[in-house]
Parts: sequence; structure tokens; C-alpha cells
Amino acid sequence: MMIEPLYINGASPLHRLPAALKLALLVAAGAGLVAVRDMAWLGLAAALAALLVWSTGVGAAALWRQLRGLLWVLTAVAAFAAVFQGWQAAAAVLLRVAALVGLAVAVTLSTRSSDLIAVCEQALRPLQRLGLLDAGRVALALALTLRFVPEIWRHYQEIREAQAARGLARHPLALIVPLVVRTLKRADQVAQAIDARS
Repeated sequence: MMIEPLYINGASPLHRLPAALKLALLVAAGAGLVAVRDMAWLGLAAALAALLVWSTGVGAAALWRQLRGLLWVLTAVAAFAAVFQGWQAAAAVLLRVAALVGLAVAVTLSTRSSDLIAVCEQALRPLQRLGLLDAGRVALALALTLRFVPEIWRHYQEIREAQAARGLARHPLALIVPLVVRTLKRADQVAQAIDARS
């Protein structure tokens, strides 16, 4: 059974929207935000995204666990933009990325992974009819990605805690090697299960 690592069960207006409509709106918003340059509109978009995330009922601790890794990326991007383009450009980049990430997180928190996969598979059907790809296989790849990214992160946390207890937290190989072994072992188990079910 596919787990729902990010989905939060709820009855908010966002939860009740069809998955296809949410994905279409997300794509449209992403394209629009790339074209927007006005700081006021970008700030409004970021505030709206934060409101939508809050409406899903996610807890602050859970949201922080999901997004804290992004802070380093945002800091680096903002610093680069500030040095080469000025602080206004850096602020615009931060607001744009915050809005995009917030909207994506809101959709993810309010939509079951299975529904997102089904929409993606349907959207790929025309390409399958043209013989360009197998929509079912692409959907399976997306499903496995959504399933295993949180699992790999959990394995990383477990290994890091175990190695820190042994005094090996500063050795990258002590983290990477067990993580790769665990990931490959789990991938092999899933491949065997898929083969068994044809």
C-alpha cells in the first residue's frame, strides 16, 4: 500500500478541489509568477501561498521538517542575487520562490499522492498514443519517487543519529555508505515485488 507521507486529511476548500484543477492552477501560477516583476504582487502571492498552506491544517513542526533543507538553498540564491543584482532582485527572487514553494506544498498537503499520480497518467495518455512513452510506467516512476524520497530521508536521519552516537558524525562515508546500501536493498525488494506482480 502506498503511504501518504505529506498528505493531511481535511475538509478545507483546497482539499475539496479536484486534483486535476489544483495541478492546472499550480502550473498557471508558476508561469505567471515567473513573469511578475512587481514586488507588491510577489509579496501578495507569497502571502496567499502561506495562507493556503495554513488552511490545510499542517502543524508548524511538520512543516519545518519538510522545508528546513530549503533554507540553505534560498540563502545561497539570495546572496548570489544580492551580490550581482542588488538587494531588490534578491528580495524578488525570495518572494517568487517562497510563493512557488508555498503553492506546491499546499497542493501536496491537500491532495493524495494517488490522485496526483492518476492525473499525471491521464495527462500523459496523448503522448502514449503517439508512441512516445508508456504513461503507466511514468506514473509508476512518479509513485515510487513520491514513496521513497521521504523514506530515504528517514533512513538518513536514523543513520546520522546512530553514527553520531558512535562519534562518526563528521565522517561523510560513515553516512553515505550505509544509506546507499539501505537504498539499494530497498529498491531490490520493490523490484522483486513488482516482478512478482508482473
